[in-house]
Amino acid sequence: MRDLAARLPEGEGRAALTRPGGSSWFRDQALERVLEWQKADLREYGVTFARWFRESVLHRSEAVADTLRELQARDVVYRSVEPETGADPSERQEEGAAPMSKATWLRSSRYGDEKDRVLVRGNGLPTYLLPDIAYHRDKRARGFRHAIDLWGPDHHGHVARMQAALSALGQEPDFLEVLIVQQVNLLSGGQPVKMSKRAGEFITLRDLMDDVGPDCAKFFFLMRSTSAHLDFDLDLAKRQNDENPAYYVQYAHARIASLLRFAAEKGMAPAASGPLPEAEIAIPEVAALIRKLATFPEVVRGAAVAREPHRIPTFLIETAAEFHRFYHACRVVTEDDARSRARLMLAGATRQVIANGLALMGVSAPERMERAAEGPE
Repeated sequence: MRDLAARLPEGEGRAALTRPGGSSWFRDQALERVLEWQKADLREYGVTFARWFRESVLHRSEAVADTLRELQARDVVYRSVEPETGADPSERQEEGAAPMSKATWLRSSRYGDEKDRVLVRGNGLPTYLLPDIAYHRDKRARGFRHAIDLWGPDHHGHVARMQAALSALGQEPDFLEVLIVQQVNLLSGGQPVKMSKRAGEFITLRDLMDDVGPDCAKFFFLMRSTSAHLDFDLDLAKRQNDENPAYYVQYAHARIASLLRFAAEKGMAPAASGPLPEAEIAIPEVAALIRKLATFPEVVRGAAVAREPHRIPTFLIETAAEFHRFYHACRVVTEDDARSRARLMLAGATRQVIANGLALMGVSAPERMERAAEGPE
């Protein structure tokens, strides 16, 4: 907070203190600066959003009011103290209690929700649901045929009501897809890193990148399904050895790059094309590596269709393991030119697949790396 305040222009700040409603100036200034910090951190992480959408835009543009009017025109809302269907005892007025104001309800139970939902409270203020509906209505109006939302686990119960609301608006049944992203726990020394929003104690993405680097952070985040909890081991992420899966895969790429440079220095290049000799394919480690590489297109397709990007790092870890088995079982650069060229071609293909997989994850494919307590590879 102090760092933020120190960046504000003093003259403008003092002027804001003297005028009615001047506190809004501090709010707006703080918001813009915090957003710029977040954007800068995400850029370094490798993420750039085409648009940062603010809920305030929906209210200023009357999109929220327009959404309510469209729902009214479709006869899917009503005014009432209690819902027409799906009310539980907590939603009913107790006998003798002061009368409640009528709220505006969405007939979401008609569209698969367990009960009707309040859109506008009795005091005239919208619930969170109405601007959320307005946002997705605006998204569809901007030409997006399919929307994929990432929600936290505490919003799992909200999926049905949002899908029901969009159906009430006449949106396509498959317009909205919601992925629930589970919690990430940071571990240090085998113990959870304690964080508290109330106490202002938390680890930011910037802190994590400074600690383990953007590449390793992305690799670790992508190693688990979005539906599974992730224990992010900070100590493991900082290790420069094969125990660290991100390092292990990147090192495989660097090792192959080193191997190809070594061969080039000897005037030897990979075979340009063509099948490997049958004698090579008969070697178990060669055959296993070929089979693994051949599955890459299907792995990518499956990861996209199933919304499971963790399939990519899993594949890369397995591919690196297959390559290392091949590398230790088969000497690549030998006195036999034909054999060497064939094995270099297989090594080059492995390098390309690993590089492609890392690129899909936004992770770099280094040409040179060092192991802990070892020289350059």
